[in-house]
Order: sequence, then structure tokens, then C-alpha cells
Amino acid sequence: MHICACKYASRTPRSRRADYDAPVGHAEDRSEPRPLDAAAAKSLAATLQALATPSRLLILDRLRRGPATVSELVEAIGMEQPAVSQQLRVLRNLGLVTGNREGRSIVYELYDDHVSALLDQAIYHGEHLRLGLPVSSRPAPA
Repeated sequence: MHICACKYASRTPRSRRADYDAPVGHAEDRSEPRPLDAAAAKSLAATLQALATPSRLLILDRLRRGPATVSELVEAIGMEQPAVSQQLRVLRNLGLVTGNREGRSIVYELYDDHVSALLDQAIYHGEHLRLGLPVSSRPAPA
């Protein structure tokens, strides 16, 4: 079973925690990456497919800067409200965003810091490829 030691682990539904047989990214010793098992690979593929949609990336990027209502997301990214709501449903189902009711509105935010870090790494990788930087120019891991 995957047991995340980060402060957000308690927010992971039990049904999703059971998808992992052994720690992959949150192992005690992260110097040696562990191979994905079939269940983890399937879950990761679903997450990465969600990130392959530009409108979802725009929503996630906006939420990196802080929580927002559907109306605020519509204004920020220039999509129609039904389209934003549909994309938020997908992102919620995949555990990338959460929504909390505040009065008559639902305020959305990134599920945890992992989502922001994943976006950062994807952006850095895209810039790296676009600029044609050699592999040796990568920043050292923190």
C-alpha cells in the first residue's frame, strides 16, 4: 500500500490509497526509484491523460495561484461556464482539485502541493525541450 508521508496524506480517500501495493514516490529512501506496479501505472496514466488537455492545464495553472470559484475561473481563462464545470468534474474525480462550499459558491483549489509540483516539472521539461538545452544543464534535485 502506498503511504504518503506528506501532510496531505490524510486527505486521500481510502479507496485511492488501496491502489498502491508499495510506496513508489514517497519511499523512505528516495535515492533509488522503485518500479511502478500495474495499479500505480494505471492511476498515473489517468492523471497524465487529464494533463494532456489544454483547458484543464489552464484551470490547474490558475488554481496554482490560489483558490477560485467557477465564475472566477471562467473570467480568468475565457471559457464558458458549462465547459469549466465539466473540466472541474474530471479534475475532481482524478483527485487533482478539491471543492469546498462557501455559501452559494464552491471554491476550488489544487488537491495538494504535488499537483503544483507536477505542473512545474511539466513546464520546465517543455521549456527545456523548446530551448534545446543539453541534459547536463538540468538543475540539481533539491
